[in-house]
Amino acid sequence: MKFLRQLAVIVSALGTLVAAGPAPADEPAPAAEPATAAEPLARHVRSSLDEDAKCTRCHDETESAPVLAIYQTRHGVKADARAPTCQSCHGDSEKHLKGDPGQKGRARPDIVYGKKAYQPNASRDLAQACLACHNSGKRQHWSGSAHEREDMACTNCHQIHNPHDPVLNKITQPEVCFNCHKEQRAQTHRISTHPLDAGKMACTDCHNPHGSTGPKLMIKNTVNEVCFTCHDEKRGPFLWEHQPVSDDCMNCHTPHGSTNQPLLRARLPWLCQECHSGDHARSMYSGASLAGGNANTINGAKPFQNQSPAAQIVGRQCLNCHSLVHGSNSPAGAKFQR
Repeated sequence: MKFLRQLAVIVSALGTLVAAGPAPADEPAPAAEPATAAEPLARHVRSSLDEDAKCTRCHDETESAPVLAIYQTRHGVKADARAPTCQSCHGDSEKHLKGDPGQKGRARPDIVYGKKAYQPNASRDLAQACLACHNSGKRQHWSGSAHEREDMACTNCHQIHNPHDPVLNKITQPEVCFNCHKEQRAQTHRISTHPLDAGKMACTDCHNPHGSTGPKLMIKNTVNEVCFTCHDEKRGPFLWEHQPVSDDCMNCHTPHGSTNQPLLRARLPWLCQECHSGDHARSMYSGASLAGGNANTINGAKPFQNQSPAAQIVGRQCLNCHSLVHGSNSPAGAKFQR
């Protein structure tokens, strides 16, 4: 009903204008309507499509690679004034378009990505072509990064013309990384691992492939800061700090996968005994000794130094008692016990 009332008002206004007739000759004509904000964008869209047409008149749907699929990606959204043209990435390529009298066959484009009909440009040049636009945020540390030193280009990982770039999807991204990082692929298939296969996280949740100020392309400055983005209950601060934990989570854990729960580098008690080599084994005055692996004694009444090495380690599940191994706020928690 509201729409009908508005329509009636418009019709009535038009009837009034018709009845009034043309404006008198001595009255000035009304000023022209100012250009709308959409007109510059429309001109940009037409100009951009005209530039693309120099390429798409040949590189059309008959191509073996889905070239025109770029219009289904962010790079092909012409309503966005930042969207590039073909020439923005591949150069003007005048000799490729018009021919080169001094060369047999069609000349190569100025910038070639990937090994197809022409030899690609140097990786550094390809990266610079992308960084001409993508030069901020996560990509500002590309220069000098591990992947840059390995002579990689953006197109080694990204599929620009693909509307579903695998590296931008959490489910398919790990397979892109595993093309090179095969050891990490094997580790993720161990019994204890992060939920990469379930698609709940991806490599870029921890690593920034474009460069980082932290170690191993971490998204933060330290390993611990990265771990704390998810495991914030381990952050602290604690009244009683466990030095290996506050130093580096990887002192005890391996992030990509382990045969020990939960992502431990080694089984208990061997992992603990890498540092605590004397506790409960050689000391006559240890707080708790487990002689034979199943007896609890006080102050070494049955000291372990008289037991065989096998007896010293049988039944030693350190976390049965030292359960607050990441840190404790209990006044009695100096030994990280319950």
